[in-house]
Amino acid sequence: MALIVVADDEILLTEMLTAVLEDAGYDVLAAAHGKEALELVRQHNPQLLITDFMMPIMTGLELAESLRQESRFAELPILLVTGAQGAVARRHPELFTQVLDKPYNVQRLLDIVGGILPI
Repeated sequence: MALIVVADDEILLTEMLTAVLEDAGYDVLAAAHGKEALELVRQHNPQLLITDFMMPIMTGLELAESLRQESRFAELPILLVTGAQGAVARRHPELFTQVLDKPYNVQRLLDIVGGILPI
């Protein structure tokens, strides 16, 4: 099964997204902020990172920039889900594979993930 790291400081969203992705057949590791997500990605080498933009300690933008500086993560698909920073993120196609605005339709998110990853 493909491994996904989910990073979002909104605990309820993280728990919901984790449950939805696991029900769809993916393995999921969750992080409460970008720095924790960076550590999880480095340790577990996931096939996809789903991250929020606005998070404490390290934002989704800073997380993506850090990962892109490491050659082994240069091609890691990064899906950004964001409430207010979609326009900023869309100016960085070199960082994000796709940007999905909150609130999002869960099926739309699953369709995007399914287009990126095999189950």
